[in-house]
Amino acid sequence: MKLHEYQAKEIFSRYGIPTKRGVVVSHPEEIDSLNLSFPVVIKAQVLVGGRGKAGGIKLAPDAAEARRHAQAILGMSIKGERVTRVLVAEAAEIEKEYYLGFTLDRQARRFVAIASEAGGIDIEEVARVTPERIVKRHVDPMLGFLPFHAREMATAVGLRGERVTAFAGIAAALYHLTVGEEAELAEINPLAVADGTLVAVDAKLILDDSAAFRHKDRPVNEEMTELERAARDAELSYVELDGDLAIIGNGAGLVMSTLDVVAHFGGRPANFLDVGGGATTENMAGAMDIVLRKPGVQALFINIFGGITRCDDIARAVAAAPPPVPVAVRLTGTNEEEGRRILQEAGIGAFIDPEEAALEAVRLARGAER
Repeated sequence: MKLHEYQAKEIFSRYGIPTKRGVVVSHPEEIDSLNLSFPVVIKAQVLVGGRGKAGGIKLAPDAAEARRHAQAILGMSIKGERVTRVLVAEAAEIEKEYYLGFTLDRQARRFVAIASEAGGIDIEEVARVTPERIVKRHVDPMLGFLPFHAREMATAVGLRGERVTAFAGIAAALYHLTVGEEAELAEINPLAVADGTLVAVDAKLILDDSAAFRHKDRPVNEEMTELERAARDAELSYVELDGDLAIIGNGAGLVMSTLDVVAHFGGRPANFLDVGGGATTENMAGAMDIVLRKPGVQALFINIFGGITRCDDIARAVAAAPPPVPVAVRLTGTNEEEGRRILQEAGIGAFIDPEEAALEAVRLARGAER
C-alpha cells in the first residue's frame, strides 16, 4: 500500500522526523487562507514517481503564483493518474541532498538501511551507474538499527560534526517507523541540508497490506479500485485488469497460468480472482458478482482444479445464478462428475482440458464483442 507524500509526512512527524510545514488543498483559492511562509512548493499528490519531470512540482514566490501553479497542476494526468490534490509546502533553501531509506530485503530476510550522498535522484539509477555512492547495512532483527550503525553510515556518505548526530537521530526514527508501521519501504529522498539543518524534503512509504488489520488508523488504500476493496472485504484475492474476459480460479498459481493461457489465445483478461483452496458455494457466488460488476466484461472463464475445493459446490453457485454473459467452465477434481451434472441441468457445459476451455472462453468474449 503506497501513501501520498502528505500522508507519509504526517507519519514522519509522529516519529519526530523533521519536515517542512505543508497543507493539502484541492482548490487553488484555498491557498489564500493558508498560514505558511513563502516561497512555497506546489507538489502534485499522486501515487507515481516522476512528478517533477511531468510538471507536477512548481516553486512559487507568492500566493498569486502559487494559485496559478495549483490551477495548472490540479486536473493534469501524470502517468495515467489524475491530480486531485496538491501539497503546498514551505520551500527549503537546499545546500546539499542525501538519500536515506529502509527497505525489506526478502532474500536476506531482514531490513536493509540504504544511504547515499547522491540524493534527489532515483536510487535505482545511482545503483546502476555509480554503485560506489551507495552505503548499505543489513539490520539484525534481534539487535535492531543501533546508533553506531547510523553514525558509520553518516560518515560514509560524507557528513561531519553535528550533522552526523542529526543524521543518526533521523535514521533511528525512520527505522522505528519502518518497524512500528510495518512498512516495506520508508524513504527520504532527498534528506537535505537546508537552513543549516537536516530535513526530510520528500517522503515515501509503502506499507505491508497483510499487516493492515493491526493498524486500524491507516488511510484508505487509494491504489485499490472499488471492486478490489469489495473483494478484500469478502476475503477474495482480486486484481483489476484492463481486458474484457473475467477470470475466476482456485489457487494463485492456477489463476496466473489461466491468465497466460488466455493471453496466448489472444484473449484480454479483465481481472485476476483467486477464490482460494477451500472455495464454497457462497464465496464463489461472491466472486462471480465482483468480476461481473466490472464494466465491459464480455464473457466469464471459471477454471477449477478441485482438491479441497469441491467441484459440485462451484457448480451449484454457477447454476443458482447463471452469469448474464457467456461462460466457459473447466471442472476437474473432487466431485467433478456431480459438478458437471449440475451444470448440464442448468444448460452449461464443462470442459476437462484447460486449454480447450480457455480457447472457448476467448471465442465467447470475441463473439460477444461483435
